[in-house]
Amino acid sequence: MTNKRHLNLYFTASIAAKEKYQPYYEKIVDHITAQGHHVVADHIMNATEKQVSISSREDRLKFHNQLERWIYSCDGLIAETSFPSISVGYEISMALRVGKPVLILYSEGEPPSLLAQHKDEKVLCERYTNQTLPSILNDYVHYIQSKSDLRFTFFITPQIASY
Repeated sequence: MTNKRHLNLYFTASIAAKEKYQPYYEKIVDHITAQGHHVVADHIMNATEKQVSISSREDRLKFHNQLERWIYSCDGLIAETSFPSISVGYEISMALRVGKPVLILYSEGEPPSLLAQHKDEKVLCERYTNQTLPSILNDYVHYIQSKSDLRFTFFITPQIASY
């Protein structure tokens, strides 16, 4: 029997391209939340490029620490990558490093070159349209729910982790 628990998902995308891609971002977040899942997305949906550029070093460090907590505590990460972003790539890498399943979406062009070739069952890279987006998101949610199990969170030293 599949575990149908509500998920805590992390959404990321390019803030620089928000003007062009905002409707797509909203469709992704709205579809997931309509299913009763929680999506951490305000840092993308409510931020502007200007706000990010004028934030202090201290504020950026605080935000980075919060970002890490969101990624470590989420059930999976959804990235809209139609517009290239180093920050989004960093967040994807961080999620994969801690074993989170990642859905990489793009609406036009080619898939992100480094990520599309990544051979990992936890990476799903999909080109989408308005018509295919709901089924892709549903498949991703089902994938996470079918793979989830109970785990305990504890900290280990880097030496143990590398072993």
